[in-house]
Amino acid sequence: MGGMTELAPALVELARGYGVATDYEDWTGRPVPVAEATVVAVLAALGVAAGTEEERNAALIAHRRSYWARPLPPTVVGRAGAQTRLWAHVTHGAPAEVWVCLEDGTVRDDVVQVDNFTPPFDLDGRWIGEASFVLPADLPLGYHRVHLRSGDFQASAALIVTPDWLGLPERLATRRAWGLATQLYSVRSRRSWGIGDLTDLADLALWSGYRHGADYLLVNPLHAAAPPGPFTPIEPSPYLPTSRRFVNPLYLRVEAIPEFADLPKRGRVRRLRRAAQHHADRLDAIDRDSAWAAKREALRLVHRVPRSAGRELAYAAYRAREGRALDDFATWCALAERYGGDWHRWPASLRHPDAPGVARFVDNHEKAVDFHRWLQWQLDEQLAGAQSQARRAGMAVGIMADLAVGVHPNGADAWALQDTLALGVTAGAPPDEFNQLGQDWSQPPWRPDRLDEQEYRPFRAVIAAALRHAGAVRVDHIIGLFRLWWIPEGAPPAQGTYVRYDHEAMIGIVALEAHRAGALVVGEDLGTVEPWVRDYLLLRGLLGASILWFELDRDGGGEPLPAERWREYCLSSVTTHDLPPTAGYLAGDHVRLREALGLLTRPAEAELESGRAERAAWMAELRRVGLLQDGEEDDPEQVILALYRYLGRTPSRLVGVALTDAVGDRRTQNQPGTSDEYPNWRVPLTGPDGRQMMLEDVFADRRAATLAEAVRAEIAPRPREARPLASARPPQGTSPCFGRRDPPAAQRD
Repeated sequence: MGGMTELAPALVELARGYGVATDYEDWTGRPVPVAEATVVAVLAALGVAAGTEEERNAALIAHRRSYWARPLPPTVVGRAGAQTRLWAHVTHGAPAEVWVCLEDGTVRDDVVQVDNFTPPFDLDGRWIGEASFVLPADLPLGYHRVHLRSGDFQASAALIVTPDWLGLPERLATRRAWGLATQLYSVRSRRSWGIGDLTDLADLALWSGYRHGADYLLVNPLHAAAPPGPFTPIEPSPYLPTSRRFVNPLYLRVEAIPEFADLPKRGRVRRLRRAAQHHADRLDAIDRDSAWAAKREALRLVHRVPRSAGRELAYAAYRAREGRALDDFATWCALAERYGGDWHRWPASLRHPDAPGVARFVDNHEKAVDFHRWLQWQLDEQLAGAQSQARRAGMAVGIMADLAVGVHPNGADAWALQDTLALGVTAGAPPDEFNQLGQDWSQPPWRPDRLDEQEYRPFRAVIAAALRHAGAVRVDHIIGLFRLWWIPEGAPPAQGTYVRYDHEAMIGIVALEAHRAGALVVGEDLGTVEPWVRDYLLLRGLLGASILWFELDRDGGGEPLPAERWREYCLSSVTTHDLPPTAGYLAGDHVRLREALGLLTRPAEAELESGRAERAAWMAELRRVGLLQDGEEDDPEQVILALYRYLGRTPSRLVGVALTDAVGDRRTQNQPGTSDEYPNWRVPLTGPDGRQMMLEDVFADRRAATLAEAVRAEIAPRPREARPLASARPPQGTSPCFGRRDPPAAQRD
């Protein structure tokens, strides 16, 4: 980017006012200026015209006027145990009174006004003064309201009081835990419909929890995918959902629905299931479309079965709780089945939830809309059942949900929340060591200004939904709650820039919802991360994520980081869904696959040699600590056992075991940089011989039981003597977030 024109001061000031970066540091630490066209396009996505100097000056004036025109901030966020300061705008010299109304209706008027010497502002001939107030430090956690009165004028704003520290639930406060990680759709049983479902999830939790002492089961995002419409197949990626608030009905077990018992045509359902199973048996990849076609026909039959009075009450209660969001989602699903999954191509009268044609469509297709509402009710019940069984099996956490970064640009959430999402840009990641061209995830990002104006209600709903029937949530790319890489439409990923979010609000809301659910939070903090962000997450009591292959001693020549120096407050695992299973990784399968797909930037032999050197370093480390004997490095099963035992030697509070590693699978689940070139997210669970494994096979598998017991043995006998996470913080003067390698980074706002 040498020779790039310096940005005009007005554009820099405007960008700063909206949290848009005009320069940043790349993954090597090199400063990179952002092109003017990028800044202008990103500001346009925020509703700000900045193409000319005249537009920039006008936008600066409007931005300043909008601040002074507000009597209170749109949303005030505070922390429990700390005083919260806020401003209020009233006629200059007029008295101002502020009080708080808590969630339970209690009024707190012990608000103190403090000095504020900001000069008044002339707003159309009316001088506006700014007053400052401090709210009491003992306000309870929750969603409250702060009120302002000045003469006859009154206003109010949202007040969100969040936990200063989340930590782990009391049941895990003084001990470590392990759990399985799986892609649910890939793990089917002999009674499922050609694809893993929620009954399979409950059974896997029972096996791992009751039989092997696991405390959690991390499952891929179960978010809803678009139903197939005209020429529209189901999107296979669980990380590109149509909605993050609602669930994919493909995961329903038809026979577990109570009304199935009263279905007069159960023989028809059984024939549909057998056909789906036989079809899946003949394939080497998961066929979601055929599985859903069979399951949808069966579900429509069950939907028509009359419900008891009690069941009707339960359905009504569910609908009342979910409200307008459920209606919008169900309406979008019915519209997508008729017009296709891209709402941008629908008739103009249907492209917005409030458009005139939508209400008419619902009136004319009430049964179709209700079918999709009913599906979500069934999913809610079956998810509740899976979590209940997991906890009864002895799991301290149970199901750990996975929250995707965003949603499909043509999907239900993008349609229903289009006024809260940024148009004309997509989220992604800048170039880094592993993706030197950057990444474009094709997902519309939240507009930070609109979230603030809407009191973060859409974001609150997403987090609450993820935790409704889970004991934990893994937040994918949690650094996106601090800043997110925005890419202008039509530009390559490298020509984007960062946009800042109010991380105090975003992380605070995540912590508040988790506190209310009695849950823990794991933030996937891999990739390019500002060092202070990891420290901030630690100080708020959120766990990070560590992958063995990436845990290298950067200050010691890139050798494996010794186990005792790993982070304590994190979930550690050997691999992840974007890497091949460990058996495949050890064999270099991922290099050969990338070569076959034309994804390598240097010769395959050079990549393989680099991989051999990396693996040799880890084999040496395993031998050093006595977990691997000479000659065992050629036995994948022994190496995998040793690698997971090594995780047990780390101080990590949570250890994750990939189900694929437990059974010796070698096939990559997702190959970044591809779509249809490789069957991403469509790979069934297989054993070392490449043959499909059913869930019942897993339960009887010697390898799986051996690995589970090995991890259990490494973790269970050595409970941590550290302070309980539920109530205490890391000791001052250390940085457990980075093990014991680095001093604590300065916290920045």
